[in-house]
Amino acid sequence: MLLTEPTPLVIWGSLLVMTVPAVMLLGSPHVLREPGRALRQLFAGLYRGRPARPTSQEAAEAVRFAAEVRVAADRAAVAADQWRRRWEQADEQQATDWQAWIDADARLRDSMAAAAFGLPWSAPTCEEYAARERFLHRAVAAAVDRGDLPATAMTDALAGGHGWDARLHPVEQQLVVNRAAATYRRLRYEQSAQAEQDAWRDVASADRAGRALRRTADEAATRATEWRSLLPTGTTGRRRTARLVPAPAM
Repeated sequence: MLLTEPTPLVIWGSLLVMTVPAVMLLGSPHVLREPGRALRQLFAGLYRGRPARPTSQEAAEAVRFAAEVRVAADRAAVAADQWRRRWEQADEQQATDWQAWIDADARLRDSMAAAAFGLPWSAPTCEEYAARERFLHRAVAAAVDRGDLPATAMTDALAGGHGWDARLHPVEQQLVVNRAAATYRRLRYEQSAQAEQDAWRDVASADRAGRALRRTADEAATRATEWRSLLPTGTTGRRRTARLVPAPAM
């Protein structure tokens, strides 16, 4: 009967096809508890297993994105080089300020050693006071020229304010100048050290951003190469500059 009439053959064939997924599902214990969920997962897996073929529009977008992100990666590399040069300048400035502070501290120690021997006493005269004032002005001017003191120190010394006393003995005046210079040089070094640390953090951030963009550019280039065959002949993908990925700004 099965061989002569087609209807039973079709029925048995349909039942056989329908039992294959059931046998596959019942092979797992958790399927017996949640058969509906298992069926959904099975058909979802079968659907995902089908190869997805992108459209020509998606391929064109992939090609354009690959070109744009490559430009952004190149710009990020240039920006990273600029940040690194800025850090190198900050590092050199830190080294210069460190040496200047060491030199200023050495002069302060010499002045402290000279003042430790004591000062000869004598009754100061008007000429002596005038000579002391000229000495103070010369000492402050020399320190300003070396960069040991800011330019405002000269104005304060001429006005006799902010701790500048022209009546002191020249040894004491030199000690005051050298102490102020050491303090100023230390402040300059601390500022340059902080600037060097900030510049190094900027370099690290720029390097991380550059590496991330390079990885994205490589992935986009690989995808564009795979999908380029879907584009019509002669289509290269028009670049839209408005969609460029922004590179780290200086």
